[in-house]
Amino acid sequence: MHEQKIYLVEDDENIRELVKCTLESFSYQVDAFETAEEMLSQAKKTLPDLILLDIMLPGMDGIAALRILKENPATEPVPVIMLTAKNSEIDKVRGLDLGADDYIGKPFGILELTARVRTVLRRREKHLTAPVSQLIEVGDLCIDDQKHLVTQAGKPVDLTLKEYHLLKMLAENRERVIPREELLNVIWGINFAGETRTLDMHIKSLRAKLSDNPDSPKYIKTVRGVGYLFLGEQP
Repeated sequence: MHEQKIYLVEDDENIRELVKCTLESFSYQVDAFETAEEMLSQAKKTLPDLILLDIMLPGMDGIAALRILKENPATEPVPVIMLTAKNSEIDKVRGLDLGADDYIGKPFGILELTARVRTVLRRREKHLTAPVSQLIEVGDLCIDDQKHLVTQAGKPVDLTLKEYHLLKMLAENRERVIPREELLNVIWGINFAGETRTLDMHIKSLRAKLSDNPDSPKYIKTVRGVGYLFLGEQP
């Protein structure tokens, strides 16, 4: 296995040197930067395996840098752990919503940080060794589970995460009526029992995005009193 490269963005020189030396003692290759701009410039040349990104930085802050990373297809897959002295819930939510993989507040224990780094890198290795193609194709509908992308007649369909998982579960079990309770338990969790209105709303939204008429369904058929059946091309 190659020596894993980590980019560390931290403006405090003492913290930067401490984290860099510690990670290097665990056999990681670490490039340290004082600003987000320097890191982004280097990422255009060489992609790291992981980025440790402080939020409070001179010039561009960590949230803005994270947004740039996640909007660029080349850098989007690189996992990011946010570092910050702030104890603000809103910063944590903003970072995670933008695609950060983890978040650790200062002051942090250096061993805790290295444990988080190992966990995120292990997760990345599993993703990289996953099968290259995980496609579900039914008629003009294609679900690419590796990219979490759905296309219909070659055009992307913009789905929420729950809508995506709901469509995927229905498509994987086509020609089997899936009970409402099973869909709720798998997609929303076992403690979601009774909230059937939520399932109905997601099915309605999914049908609208697929231009699927419930009175003459092409994809999703309601089986009254039981659940839903994925038809594919069968009317």
